[in-house]
Amino acid sequence: MIIQNVKGGYDFLPKEQKIRNYINDILRSTFEEYGYLPIETPILCYYDMLAGKYDENNDILKEIYKLSDQGKRNLGLRYDLTVPFAKFIAINKNELRLPFKRYEINKVFRDGPVKVGRDREFTQCDVDVVGIANQAIEAELIDLYVKAFKKLKIDVKIKINSRKLMSGLILNAGVSEELVSPAITIIDKIDKLSEDDFKEELRTLDLQDDAINDLCRYFKLSFADLITTFKDTDNALINEGIAELKSLFNYIDDLGISSSIVFTPSLARGQDYYTGNVFEVYEANGKLTGAIGGGGRYDKMITEFIGDGNIYPAVGISFGLTSIFALLKDRDEFKNTSNVDIYIIPLDTMSQALHLASNIRELGLKVDIEMNDRKVKKSLDYCNKEGIKYVIILGSDEIKNEAFKLKNMEDGTEEVINFANLTSILSKF
Repeated sequence: MIIQNVKGGYDFLPKEQKIRNYINDILRSTFEEYGYLPIETPILCYYDMLAGKYDENNDILKEIYKLSDQGKRNLGLRYDLTVPFAKFIAINKNELRLPFKRYEINKVFRDGPVKVGRDREFTQCDVDVVGIANQAIEAELIDLYVKAFKKLKIDVKIKINSRKLMSGLILNAGVSEELVSPAITIIDKIDKLSEDDFKEELRTLDLQDDAINDLCRYFKLSFADLITTFKDTDNALINEGIAELKSLFNYIDDLGISSSIVFTPSLARGQDYYTGNVFEVYEANGKLTGAIGGGGRYDKMITEFIGDGNIYPAVGISFGLTSIFALLKDRDEFKNTSNVDIYIIPLDTMSQALHLASNIRELGLKVDIEMNDRKVKKSLDYCNKEGIKYVIILGSDEIKNEAFKLKNMEDGTEEVINFANLTSILSKF
C-alpha cells in the first residue's frame, strides 16, 4: 500500500486551513449582508444531467469523473456548482420565491491534467441570483465584490464588458455569425498578443483584411468612443450592449465604486456561457497576474435547462479561493498555527484546570490545557512555537489563594486574576 494523496488532491495543515476558514467566514458573512441564502447541492449527479448541455466533443466531458452505483445507474461527480444549481432550481421551483439569491461554497471535481491553478479536487465559491433581468442586481454583485475584498484587505480592479456589445462589434465588422464565437476566443487574448500576432490569429478564421482592421480598431476604443462611433447604428446587439452597460455604470457611479472599475471591451469570460454583461476581478497591485474572481449574466442556461416555457434570467459571480489564499498566506496575522487564546499548565491540579478552562470558555475565549505532564519549561516552549500569547500556571498556591497569574508570552508581563472576578480576563482580548 502506497500512502499518498491522489494527484490533484491535497491535505491542508492547520495553519493553511485556518486561513481558508477565515476567507470563507468573511465571504459568508458578506453574502448574507446582501440577503443571499446558503444552499448545498449533492456531489453525486446523474451523468446525463452533467453532460446534457455539451456536445460530445466538448473537453469538459473528458473531465467528468464517471462512476456507477449498485443499481447500475450512470453517475458523475459535479465539475462545477452551476449545473447543480440549475438542477436545484428545476426541482425546487415550486417551493422558491423568485428572485432567489443563493451562495454555495463546496467541493467540485475534474479529471483533467494537473498543473498550477488546475487541481482535480478543489473548492468553488459561487453567488447567483435567479429572477432579476435588470442591471441593478449586477451592480449589487459588483458592490459585493468590492466590499468582500475590502474586508479581506485586497485591493482590486474589476474589468467589465458586455457579450452583446462584443458580438455586435464582431458582426458589424463583417464577420459571419458562425465565426462570432471563435472570433471572441481570439479577441479575449488581444492584451496578450502584439498587433501583428493578433491579426495573424484572426486570419486563421479566413477573415478579410477590412474586417481584421475594423476588429483591431473597435476593441481598442474607450466606452465613450464606442458610444460616439455607434450612436446611429442599427445593430441591435451593439445598441443593447451599450444601453445595458450605461445602466450598469450609472448604478456603479451612484454606489461610489467607479474607481475600482475598468471597462475592457475584449473581456469575454468564455465562449457561449454568458449572454450579457461580464466581470473579472484582479488584484490591483500586480501581486497575482490571474483573475481572482469573475462572473456575469447568463439568462439562457437555467431557462433552457428547465424548459417549462418560463424565463429564468440569472446572473452570478465566483471567488477564486485558491488565488485569494495565495494573497493572504504570508501575512503576519496568519503566522501562528494555533487559535488558542489561553494555555493552562496544571501542576498536579488537573481537575481544577479543567474546571477553570470550562469557565473561561464560557466567556467566549479559546482555551487548551497541558495534559501530558510536561515540565513547565517545555510547555512554555510549546506555547512560544505555537504563538499562544497567554499562559496560566495553575498550582496549589493558586488554588489556595483563589487567584492566578496570566502571563503574556510576548512581553513577559503578568497580571493577577481572581477566580471570583474571572471576567476581568476579557480586558486582554
